[in-house]
Formats: sequence, structure tokens, C-alpha cells
Amino acid sequence: MYRCSFSRWNAVDMGPRRDIIGELAEAVRARGLTFGLSSHRAEHWWFFNGGRAIPSDVQDPQYADLYGPARPEDEPPDAAFLADWLARLYELVERYRPALIYFDWWISRPAFRPYLARFAAYYYNRAAHWGQEVVITYKEGAFEEGSAVEDIERGRRPTISPRVWQADTSLARNSWGYTIAQDYKPFGAILDDLIDTVSKNGVFLLNIGPRADGSIPEPEADLLRRLGRWLTINGEAIYDSQPWHLHGEGPTTSAAGPFSESQQTTFTEQDLRFTRRGPALYVLLPVWPRQGRISIQALAAGSPHYPQSIGAIHLLGGDAPLSWRRDDQGLHIDLPADPPGERGGALKILPAS
Repeated sequence: MYRCSFSRWNAVDMGPRRDIIGELAEAVRARGLTFGLSSHRAEHWWFFNGGRAIPSDVQDPQYADLYGPARPEDEPPDAAFLADWLARLYELVERYRPALIYFDWWISRPAFRPYLARFAAYYYNRAAHWGQEVVITYKEGAFEEGSAVEDIERGRRPTISPRVWQADTSLARNSWGYTIAQDYKPFGAILDDLIDTVSKNGVFLLNIGPRADGSIPEPEADLLRRLGRWLTINGEAIYDSQPWHLHGEGPTTSAAGPFSESQQTTFTEQDLRFTRRGPALYVLLPVWPRQGRISIQALAAGSPHYPQSIGAIHLLGGDAPLSWRRDDQGLHIDLPADPPGERGGALKILPAS
């Protein structure tokens, strides 16, 4: 997909004869977005091994540079493959200066460990030279804790993590790319993932699957627009936020770990999630309470989590401050009948000055 010096099988020398990654990087940055890259090159050691068992081009020496070693998955990669893997990463860093490098799972194999350390040192040192903030994400303990950001694919954490982490999922349940029969998630499930992740010190990476011509299918564009409208109203509780003492309260718990999203339970009107930014505490309501009131036990009078006096409570996207009272059972807040946006909302609680 880029101008690669290590393979003739690239989109500049073949096919479209365009630097797809370079053009995308330019377009993304022009819109003020963060540009990152994913690398699945590690899996190329074994990915086409199935072609060894049938008559196929995998066994033709003239295509060896396309299909790779095609070795058994349980066979450790050799030094030549690992050196080539590392050189390709160096080239991606130098050509495109990505702010994020996303690795899939197979780099957790022991043979990669010294090469991962070399890559991280190179990437971080180059970023420091450029004055650029960068992130590496990993799975399955491939990096030492604190040296990169752990990624949980299609899953959540049960509680607040002391370190920033990343959740990644797709708009479709059945695919990361474009397929004709996409099984799209409902908007509420995507919003629940976002809110729950951020409340637990996570960041949320959301995947879409463009068509071959680069266009975004309308159902996916619609889901993104709906999420954008929600964030326009409630983004103050999400962007640049930090976790509070508690991630939330309510009856619903999150299934934990990678690939657990099919086990998630939908949030109820009693479920709340917390974030904070500066002096403000935000209470995120994934589902709007129909009874027109919520009671937050964690903010009861005398609570060790919020000992200060409350000055005012606002509904993001609303007008006047909300009415409330506080006793030893909780903080009781009167709400309008409907949220400002499509689903749920967020409250901003400010301490007394």
C-alpha cells in the first residue's frame, strides 16, 4: 500500500501505481486528524502456508517475494525474516512519520522480543528528534508494561487501569473490511463501548471498512455522523478527560478481555460512568432515565470520593443549571424528559467556589 523499497509488490510499482499510504496521510492530516499505521507483517512468516498443501503459486519460486516464507505457524521466524521485518518498519517511520503504530498479536512470539526493543528505541528517538508525540500499541504482553500501550481487541476492562490502554473494535461485528453482508452494530452498542472505555482510562479506536474505491458505505457514514453529533454535545466529558476514583455505578458489569464484546450486556437507566477534567466531574448516562431523575450513590453527602460541596450541576447541551439535593443516600438530580441528543447524555458537576 506504499512506496516500499523492499518489495516489488507494492501499490506504487504495481496496480494503481499510487502511494496509497502517502496520499491518505496527507488527506488525514489536512483534516486535523491523527495519522497512524498498522503492521501485520509479522504474520507474513506463516500466513500463506496453506498454499504449501495444494497446487498453488505459493510453491512457485518466482512468487516467493509475494507470498513470503509461508512456513508453519509454530516455527519461529528466522533472522533474515526478522531483519527484513524491522527494516520495513524503519522505512514506514521515516517515510510517513505516523503518530501511532498498531501491531497485531503475532509479535508476542519470543523471537520478536529483541527486535521490538530495537524498533521502539528507534521510533521513540526519531519522534523525539521531530518533536512529535507517538504511540505503539501491542497485544498479549509483547512489550514490557509501560513501554507501549496495551490494546484489547473487541473487548473491555472490568475496572480502571492505572495505565492508559486502548480498546479497538469495528462498526461491523463480522468484519474489519468491506463485505456485502455487513452485520452492523446498533448505535447504542458503539456508544456504550466508547463511554465504558474512557471511564476506565482507555482510548477508543473505531474501525470502518471502506469500499475498494475508498468510499465509506452509507450505513457506516451514518453511524459515524450519529456518533459525531453525540460528541458535539457531550465531547467535553470524553476528550482530554481522566478517570475518576470510580469508573461508574449501576447493575451492569463489563465482560473483560479480548473478543468479549459478544458477551456484553446492554446498559440500563441505572448505569452511570464517570470522568473528570480539571475541577469538573462528569456523569455519563448511556441510557436516559425515563423517570426524570437519577440518584448517584457515590456522590452522597459525606462520600469519601467527593467530600467537597457541590456548586452547580449542568446538563451538557442544556440551558439552565439542574435542580438537585444531596443526602446520605446519594445525590439526587432532576432531569428533563428528553436528552439533548439522540441517546443518553452527560452531566457536569462543579464544586462550590
